[in-house]
Amino acid sequence: MLTIAPLAQRGGLAPLVAQWFIEEWPEWYGAGGRGNAAQDAAAFAASEGRLPVGLVALVGDTLVGVCALKAESLPTHRYLTPWAAAGFVIPSHRGKGVGARMLEALVRHAHHLGYKRIYCGTATAVNLLRRSGWSQLEVVEHEGQSLVVFAKETEA
Repeated sequence: MLTIAPLAQRGGLAPLVAQWFIEEWPEWYGAGGRGNAAQDAAAFAASEGRLPVGLVALVGDTLVGVCALKAESLPTHRYLTPWAAAGFVIPSHRGKGVGARMLEALVRHAHHLGYKRIYCGTATAVNLLRRSGWSQLEVVEHEGQSLVVFAKETEA
């Protein structure tokens, strides 16, 4: 059974989340990268009630995915907030709806925090966001890569 829970309730998982970040995004979090995986994972685990907020997907007690809701993502789009970010599902659980369930949970959490809309910029999860009912806003260039910017209303 899949459970989505705030990382703040499972803070002991933050070091594993940081390790995943380094492995999945080595150009950002790896040696010489500008990101700090341990710092980001700790920030995502610090609170359920204010940004940033991390959510984890668990099957039993096994961590199978992580995602975050954060205030900023693209420097050119600071006027938009909050953002779905840091979405990762372990390879053995991909294609099983985990990513879609995490996105749904992020939208609900954003609504709970008072946001009417949530955003996401991605190069890799375009099909997932489209299948999940997100609306494409635009395509932007970010650090030499094309990203599709999506939005989703938090109220049904």
